[in-house]
Amino acid sequence: VVPEWWGLNDYPRMRARKLAELGYLAMAVDMYGSGRIAADPQQAQAMATPFYKDPQLAKTRLLAALNKVKEFQQADTANVAAIGYCFGGYVVLNAAKLGADLKGAVSFHGNLTGAPPSKDLLKAKILVCHGGADKFVSESEVASFKKSMDSVGAHYIFKVYPGATHAFTNPAATETGKKFQMPIEYNAAADTASWNDMKTFFNRILH
Repeated sequence: VVPEWWGLNDYPRMRARKLAELGYLAMAVDMYGSGRIAADPQQAQAMATPFYKDPQLAKTRLLAALNKVKEFQQADTANVAAIGYCFGGYVVLNAAKLGADLKGAVSFHGNLTGAPPSKDLLKAKILVCHGGADKFVSESEVASFKKSMDSVGAHYIFKVYPGATHAFTNPAATETGKKFQMPIEYNAAADTASWNDMKTFFNRILH
C-alpha cells in the first residue's frame, strides 16, 4: 500500500489493515524513509518531486518493500499486487509499467504521468480508480494514459466515479482541503465503489 504524497501516516496503515481483514498479507510502504510525514502541501511536493522526476527511483523503493514482504512466511510470492493513493497511485502504475513482478496494480486517484508502458516489461493487470471531478489530473492526461496503454495492448480497467475529486477515498480529505485550500474532498459513495471494484479485480487476478 503506497501512501499519498503526505507520507506514511494513519491513512495507508488503515488501508493495510482493511486488506488484512480481507485475508491478504499487507504492508504500508514508507517511500520517504524514517517515517517522515509532510506537514503541508509545499513539504509534500518537495518530498514527492524526486520520485516524479525519476520513475526508476520510485520503482526501486517499491521493490525494496515488495522484497521485504515476500520474506514473510505467510506471503504467497506468486500472487503479489500493489495499490496506491494519489502519489502512491503514480508509484504503483510506474512500477508496473517499468516491469515490476506484480500480478496487479491499483491506482486510487493517482497521477497518470511518468514512464511510458512497454509491451516487453508490463506484466501486471491494471485498475485505475479515477475521480470524475479530479482537478489534479487533466482530461488530456487521462486520454494520453489510455492511448499509451492501448498502444501496447495492456490489460487495464479505467473506472471513473462521477463527481469525485482527487483524494476521494480519504475520510480526512475534506478537512485537509479546507485547511490548505485544495480542491479535494471525501466521497463516501466513490470510496465504497472503488474499494469494491478493487476487491472484484483482486478476486479475478489473484486466485
